Amino acid sequence: MSGTSAALQPPADAGKPVRHPDAPAPGELLGAHYEHCFGCGGGQPHGLHLEARAGAGVTVTAEFTVQAAHQGAPGLAHGGVLATALDETLGSLNWLLRTIAVTGRLETDFVRPVPVGTTLYLEAEVTAVARRKIYSTATGRIGGPEGPVAVRADALFIEVAVEHFVQHGREEEIQAAMSDPDQIRRARAFEVNP
Repeated sequence: MSGTSAALQPPADAGKPVRHPDAPAPGELLGAHYEHCFGCGGGQPHGLHLEARAGAGVTVTAEFTVQAAHQGAPGLAHGGVLATALDETLGSLNWLLRTIAVTGRLETDFVRPVPVGTTLYLEAEVTAVARRKIYSTATGRIGGPEGPVAVRADALFIEVAVEHFVQHGREEEIQAAMSDPDQIRRARAFEVNP
C-alpha cells in the first residue's frame, strides 16, 4: 500500500502471528459473528452479507456482491461500503487468533471503481503481533480471486476485554447477545466490533 502511515508499521520487536490451535480449519466458513452486524449479519436487509472462510496460517478469504443499496455514485459501490467490506474481512482474522479485538486504524486505497452487481473477492492476513496490537493487510479484487485489485487496506486492531462492549454497547443488545444459549455465537458476538 502506498503511503502507509507509521502507525501501521509493526515495531521491530513485533512477532509473527500464530494461529490458535482451536481456530476454524482452513476452508471452513466462519459465519456471521453477530446477526445484526452490517458487514456479515443476516439480520441486516441492506447489509453486505459478507461470507469469510478461514485460510491457511492466519489468513481469510471473503466475498460479497455489491447490491443497488450499496451505491455511492450511480451504478458504483460507495467507498464507505468498500471500506466496511475490508474492515469486516480484516476483523474476521481475529477469530483465527481467538482474540477479541477492535479496529484501531484502517487505511484504505481505492484503486478502481466497483460496479453494482460485481462480486468483490477479498483476502486478508495478519502480518505481525506486538502485545495488544495486531497488524494486518487486505486486498479486494474484481473479476475473480486473481482479478485486478480494486481496493486494499492496512489495519491495526487492538485487543480488548469483553467489558469494552459491556461498557460501550446498548444494554439491551448486550444482554441479548450474552443470553444466547449457543456458546460459540455468544463468544463471536463480541469478537470484532469497534
